[in-house]
Amino acid sequence: MTQPLFLQNIIACIWDFDKTLSPGYMQAPIFKLYQVDPQEFWKEVEQLPDFYKKNDLDLISTDTLYLNHMLTYTRAGVFKDLNNARLRELGGKIELYRGLPQFFEKIKHLVATNAEYRQHDIQVEHYIVSTGLRQMILGSKIAPFVDGVWGCEFVENAPPPGYLEAVHKTISQAPKIISQIAYALDNTTKTRAVFEINKGSNKIPDIDVNAMIPDADRRVPFQNMIYIADGPSDIPVFSLINRYGGRTFAVYQPESTKEFAQVNRLQKQNRVQSFGEANYTPNSQTAMWITNAVSEISTQIVKNRERALGDKIGKPPRHLE
Repeated sequence: MTQPLFLQNIIACIWDFDKTLSPGYMQAPIFKLYQVDPQEFWKEVEQLPDFYKKNDLDLISTDTLYLNHMLTYTRAGVFKDLNNARLRELGGKIELYRGLPQFFEKIKHLVATNAEYRQHDIQVEHYIVSTGLRQMILGSKIAPFVDGVWGCEFVENAPPPGYLEAVHKTISQAPKIISQIAYALDNTTKTRAVFEINKGSNKIPDIDVNAMIPDADRRVPFQNMIYIADGPSDIPVFSLINRYGGRTFAVYQPESTKEFAQVNRLQKQNRVQSFGEANYTPNSQTAMWITNAVSEISTQIVKNRERALGDKIGKPPRHLE
């Protein structure tokens, strides 16, 4: 009998970012720095599909159109000299919801200090999977408490044609400015990130995310995952996690009746298992639900491992009476 690749003792808390960990959109500090009206920018992004369709384009990725519009603003000099270092710096200005980032550390501490869980080396990992900007997330106050981040990335100063033959030549060192999209994540491709966590390809690059891997050999089984997000755009991931036995939770901005109604509909449609305010302070409903989910998953891991241990070792022989 071959040995499984992983012990499957990892619990993954997977988080959306905008409206989940932060009350607004992470791009707000960019607009403030360059004195751009955010409502006007997003209005332009919203109407771009109609603009492009009038120019004979039929297939348009609406989730990531804003990335191209940011590049348009940068080329036009509105976002003057915007680069990845500045994006990371501006990430430090992103506002987080109450209780963050401390809650991330508390969840890990909860498991690490439980003797029964520690005996089986159970660990909690936090991941952020966002259609926002990865460099800004990496610069945010929550980054030190996160085990991995998926988000959109920009290229700075793309190499010119023939750059491979210019090894011994001096290539112009122009000021770094974002110029192309290196990686784009939309609402559907978020599921790829979840599969990378599931199979362990985020930890071991030799594991291809598209490879056929038996469930018993995957690093983080879906039933060990908790996905926390805010809205309909997260339905593809909600559906994936629900289908394979994980936990799903939706959050809404405190005092927002519109967002409350939105997540309430998600629960009625069985898209999420529960929902609560985006408040991660101790004893809040959201903090307690996530904490309880982590405890339940940890306890199930212990039961599974002890059952497997008993099946393999068996009971010791004893004298007959």
